[in-house]
Amino acid sequence: MGKLAITDLNQLDQEAFTTALGFVFEGPPWIVEQSWEQRPFVDLRQLYHVLVATMRAAPYDQQVALIRAHPDLAGKAAIANALTPESAVEQSSVGLDRLSAAEFAEFTRLNRDYRARFGFPFVICVRRQTKASILDQFRLRLAHSPTDEVAAALEEIAAIAWLRLEDRVTS
Repeated sequence: MGKLAITDLNQLDQEAFTTALGFVFEGPPWIVEQSWEQRPFVDLRQLYHVLVATMRAAPYDQQVALIRAHPDLAGKAAIANALTPESAVEQSSVGLDRLSAAEFAEFTRLNRDYRARFGFPFVICVRRQTKASILDQFRLRLAHSPTDEVAAALEEIAAIAWLRLEDRVTS
């Protein structure tokens, strides 16, 4: 799909806008849908800030549901080819689709431990990481409090959203 111009996005009705930008966040497109009301956007950076502000203003339960919409890294969805196209590209960009047996076992163990502790999947902007740094962050973040980990996951979701927007939207 080609790049979307901010001027074109500003002209869309809410449904078309939501469809055009639904890829930015995993799960239901409520963030994009609610952010439409803030049009017109001057540029990509303003669009991003509105989207992230909408995410941060959501009730805690809705934020946790957003985190839960993300797939495990190198998990069952990846094995079953059931990731969103964006997640598949992102995970493969750091080789999570080409793990050794030992690496796969480590990711499986960390995914399980993390979900048991927090009740949602580990979220990280893999495009800004390496396999080694992802594993380091997994271990480090397992020591977080649940509140701190929700905040960390939302920061990572914001980073993912920026990269996805930057790939597809022009000012």
